[in-house]
Amino acid sequence: MTGRSVAERRVFTDEELDRALDALTAPDRFRKAEERVARVAPQLQKILNEALHAGGWFGEAHESQVRRVTDAADEAEGLVALRTLLAEETRMGMLVGVAVGWELARELELEGPDDG
Repeated sequence: MTGRSVAERRVFTDEELDRALDALTAPDRFRKAEERVARVAPQLQKILNEALHAGGWFGEAHESQVRRVTDAADEAEGLVALRTLLAEETRMGMLVGVAVGWELARELELEGPDDG
């Protein structure tokens, strides 16, 4: 492996991270990334599902929340519970997805351009 070792891995400052996040707002920034993600979506979805299951996100707690939605006494309560559940699942999926993306980037960086 010709890539950087774990000990040589660069640590980014908060300012560098903030600048990079600001750069992500550029128009058309994600077009190529979307094309790449679409190509590997099945593999990424499998990794995301495994990570969410391993983290317990779809265990008893999830089932309890689903029951809370379906057993709501009135429609308004059920809608609030459903919206909350969807928002929580979306946030968790995004957070785990970002973690998977960071780890994928790290693996590619460690692999190096000449390692295949």
